[in-house]
Amino acid sequence: MLRIEGMNTHYGASHVLQGVDLDMPQGRISAVLGRNGVGKTTMVKTIMGLVVQSGGRVHVGSTDITGWPPHRVAREGVAYVPEGRLIFPDLTVIENIQVGERKAGSAWPLARLLELFPSLRERAANRGSQLSGGEQQMLAIARALVSDPKVMLLDEPSQGLAPLVVRELARVIRLLREEGVTILLVEQNMKLAEAVADELHIMVKGRMVYRATPAVFRAEEETIRPRFLTV
Repeated sequence: MLRIEGMNTHYGASHVLQGVDLDMPQGRISAVLGRNGVGKTTMVKTIMGLVVQSGGRVHVGSTDITGWPPHRVAREGVAYVPEGRLIFPDLTVIENIQVGERKAGSAWPLARLLELFPSLRERAANRGSQLSGGEQQMLAIARALVSDPKVMLLDEPSQGLAPLVVRELARVIRLLREEGVTILLVEQNMKLAEAVADELHIMVKGRMVYRATPAVFRAEEETIRPRFLTV
């Protein structure tokens, strides 16, 4: 469903992504781990068309979306939940979700989203600025889902959240996989990544250097963590 081949991205003279490859079948979750500054967020922004790609190809299903602007990428079925959530603070919960609507007959209509996220239903009339961090994260996911995506890009969704909220986030991510949504999860929280992902990847200096199932990762963690993940 999502295939990246040889992705290269530059910021000026800085070569940030250096030949990233990733192949994700439909309904699978791939988690990308790595230290800060290795290029994880740049990767998802490049997929989304927010950063210009300098080499390689990106496919969603059989469609080559390389170089497309963000609005066309979104229309092709890619939804982006950015780091920091970026919800609209002066819009209500309902208005924030409606911003993401792009077609009638969505698999994720408003009523279903409010069923999936009971806390949002309870606070439907509240402005985004009045929500807790966990509620804002669920709202950002709901806003992405209402566009009926084939692929969802989640960038650091557990950042700053309490453990109880992270467990709720894991429940939602697993449910989305059951519904056939393909998810690329960028995370620092290894426990969350291990709990929900079908495959774990590690990025170092703009390159994918490791790939394993969660079970294999746990068996190798004592050697992998200090080599690639600890500061």
